[in-house]
Amino acid sequence: MSTLTLSPGRPTLADRLVSRSLAMDVVLITAGAAVVAVASQLYIPIQPVPITMQTLAVLLVGSTLGALRGTLAMVLYMALGLVGLPVFSEGASGAAVLFGATGGYIIGFAFAAALTGWLAQREWDKKFLGAALSFSAGTVVIFAFGLLGLAITLGGTLEQTLAWGLYPFIIGGIIKAGIAAAAVPATWKLADRIAKARD
Repeated sequence: MSTLTLSPGRPTLADRLVSRSLAMDVVLITAGAAVVAVASQLYIPIQPVPITMQTLAVLLVGSTLGALRGTLAMVLYMALGLVGLPVFSEGASGAAVLFGATGGYIIGFAFAAALTGWLAQREWDKKFLGAALSFSAGTVVIFAFGLLGLAITLGGTLEQTLAWGLYPFIIGGIIKAGIAAAAVPATWKLADRIAKARD
């Protein structure tokens, strides 16, 4: 007998840790949005785009929850910010953020979560190499949207846009993708051991 869930198909890491149900999906989506909101408050204030831990959180949420739930978690995160909760970096909120210098990155979170979640549902996240490729691809998606948004809102040249929105983040992006690529497969192994011990 099947249980109604927003995560059909192959189980993700979240499904290995908790039972699948619609109620649990709501909890996981809410938790995913909360994780990104907390990570957004861990920042280094440079202009026009601060360095934050959001990218790492988005990669982990997408991979752990899968494509649909990961995307919904990011949509919820954006909605919370739009209605005035201070969930964006530096405690910001409102439509001005989504239409400002960092808006492209935030919109890119949903697409990155969808991609890493889709790849996780194809078991890319169970081994370091697959996870590294998945999280690197997710990072590229975030920067593609972020740089486009930055170019539109600030109207700089290509070189200025890259200097503002890419160059300061390359090393950090690689480190964050590496952390996620090491953490998720290790957590899979731990979850499998726990599941075997219960059986």
